[in-house]
Amino acid sequence: MLGILMLAAAPRAGAALGAVEASVQLDQDRMQATRSVMPAERLTVHELKTAGATVREFVSPAGMVFGIAWQGTVLPDLQQLLGAYFDTYVAEASSRRIRRAPLVIERPGLVVHSSGHMRAFAGQAYLPQSLPPGVPAADIQ
Repeated sequence: MLGILMLAAAPRAGAALGAVEASVQLDQDRMQATRSVMPAERLTVHELKTAGATVREFVSPAGMVFGIAWQGTVLPDLQQLLGAYFDTYVAEASSRRIRRAPLVIERPGLVVHSSGHMRAFAGQAYLPQSLPPGVPAADIQ
């Protein structure tokens, strides 16, 4: 039990929300994923694929990860992906009364939508204040 708590408390490096674009490589390495990069005028999308999940990391022209989306048969490491926002996610998730319904967090500084069940997970998280001009939140998927 102590080992599990120590692992949960260990700091994790990765391309978490608010991190720089170069850190996407850390997520690729950690997930042992293949990566494809899709540049566009207002954002760049890094798509990381593993045998069980696809994670898309959305990067602004300023080089900051402002959004993340996931889908697949396994839930990705949200502590790694959410970074400093993970504690907010955990607090909101643990305060819910209905545990089986999709999780919706809509705070001024963080939006998370997460749903799924065994072998079918999907969700997205983004920083509303960091959306590049002309990029709607609906594009983060």
